[in-house]
Amino acid sequence: MKVFTYHRMAASVAIAATLAGCAGGDDSTPAANGNNTVASDSTSRTELSAADVPTTVQSTDYRAGAAAVLATENALANATDRIGAAKNIILFVGDGMGVSTVTAARILEGQMRGVDGESNQLAWDRFPFAALSKTYSANQQTPDSAPTATAMVTGTKTNDGVLGVSQQVRRGDCASTFGHELVTALELAELAGRATGVVSTARITHATPAATYAKSVERDWEDISDMPADAIAAGCKDIADQLVHFEQNLEARFPGANVDGIEVVMGGGRRHFLPKDAAFNSGDEISAVEGDRTDGRNLVAEWRAMYPAGQYVQNKAGFDALGDGATRVFGLFNESHMQYHKDIAKDRQGEPTLSEMTAKAIDVLARNEKGYFMMVESGRIDHGHHGGSAYSALTDTIEFAHAVQAAVEKTDRPTP
Repeated sequence: MKVFTYHRMAASVAIAATLAGCAGGDDSTPAANGNNTVASDSTSRTELSAADVPTTVQSTDYRAGAAAVLATENALANATDRIGAAKNIILFVGDGMGVSTVTAARILEGQMRGVDGESNQLAWDRFPFAALSKTYSANQQTPDSAPTATAMVTGTKTNDGVLGVSQQVRRGDCASTFGHELVTALELAELAGRATGVVSTARITHATPAATYAKSVERDWEDISDMPADAIAAGCKDIADQLVHFEQNLEARFPGANVDGIEVVMGGGRRHFLPKDAAFNSGDEISAVEGDRTDGRNLVAEWRAMYPAGQYVQNKAGFDALGDGATRVFGLFNESHMQYHKDIAKDRQGEPTLSEMTAKAIDVLARNEKGYFMMVESGRIDHGHHGGSAYSALTDTIEFAHAVQAAVEKTDRPTP
């Protein structure tokens, strides 16, 4: 399930229902109205409200539901002239979070808090609208994260396994990349002078976050060691390289553009940015040699050289030390994916939670008066399902809901 949060001069999304009834069609078929009298006009149609239902048959759930419907209808009616183009957009992606996962997480979260789980609400349950989407890719009924994330940020369906490029490419064929690059929402925000951010609990070079900034005919080309020699020779760049050099790449694609690069990058995946040399280990590595890069390059050092005022962090202490004045942050909190939320305390050097990263990212991005675009992914819900661990998937979903709530509390939406 993909959860979209639009805020500040934009509507949010959730479920709304309407409660209405109609009177009988002739004098012999009476209908009760608000005064408990008979509507006898055969040409009229009487719309009923919750108040028309006798209180003796109104349950607590009925009254609460009716009040929620009325509040939503009033908010929409009163806010119509206030809702315009969004200043800021946050795209939340719960990877692998289907309807059944949401239901189970909603119940579990309520039970963990000691309340009725079935009637509990997660953050997005309180939005006024909800929607379902079809998630097939251009060449498969069951897609992977690469084409689905690409579709979300470009509006274009593409083939399985490719990122930020159209369906005219051939997976794994570097030469087919050129001329078929798509434009993402993050890139449009950059070109418009807005701030941008990418946050994930997966490797930041993994398919969903990479779709916002990379152009690749193979989602697995996360660093140069993953690429075949012919692709390197043909001029394709690995995904980590494209992230660090995003600013230059975008300006090269749009001559005359002057962008300032992605302000916030936080997630896992340090190994794809570091040389394959134990001298560059980070202190909480899980491998004897943390880095995977076979070209000898240290992309963290390259990022620091390009953005000397930026702050690179790799553990919870570094994250917590980020001051109110932070304007650019590069956080890589694990060699591979970040910990499941249930295991976060086991990390040797500590990791921030998804809700903490979301809140901090908003603080940094909100400095841009023109607004911002940010993608936030809970990437390990899917991994929990793949691993057969319902508890991992559900507790990551609950933390994802906490991240959405953190964003709601950090932002403002139209007030009727």
